[in-house]
Amino acid sequence: MELDGVVEVGSEDELREIVGAPRPSALRKERPRLHELDRQWLAESPFCLIATAGADGACDVSPKGDPAGFTLVLDDTTIAIPDRPGNRRVDGLRNVLANPHVGLLYFVPGRGDTLRVNGRARLIRDAPFFDAMAVKGHRPPLALLVEVEQVFHHCAKAFLRSQLWRPETWRPEALPTRAKIAKALERPEDSLEELERYYGPSYADHLYG
Repeated sequence: MELDGVVEVGSEDELREIVGAPRPSALRKERPRLHELDRQWLAESPFCLIATAGADGACDVSPKGDPAGFTLVLDDTTIAIPDRPGNRRVDGLRNVLANPHVGLLYFVPGRGDTLRVNGRARLIRDAPFFDAMAVKGHRPPLALLVEVEQVFHHCAKAFLRSQLWRPETWRPEALPTRAKIAKALERPEDSLEELERYYGPSYADHLYG
């Protein structure tokens, strides 16, 4: 798509002319294995984003959430992430089968800084440690086993700019409900009343089975 007035950046040299060189501390913080502080962060994190790309380069970012500490640290270079019931599209999991490279971003509620982990993933259907990833009696059917290649902490500037954790800035009512979105875009054959019930308070009762 051609857009009038758009000036594209065409090389890394041009990019560096605009943003400058990284500080030495930004380069030094990158590590190939988990530190004890990284383990503590993973133990407190209930949510992460997993970025993947398929063999054709098409990308996906999938959210994963569970009780804090859901990511199991097996050793300083290996972590496991349980997969839970969802919409069964498995876009990210299919990508991993074709291209093992993954990028993970771990959040801790109320904290602006994040933990970034990059590495190679394998999709596994069973292992002795699956029992340790059970929640409410539900053992995960699948997990991502990630071999850590790069890990570092990321600063809070994006969260400060967005004011993400400031409740006084939240406006959830500014958007249609999940049921109305589903009615318009995904499930037009269902009545709005049915969808409101489906996405209502009982929705949380079926997260693991």
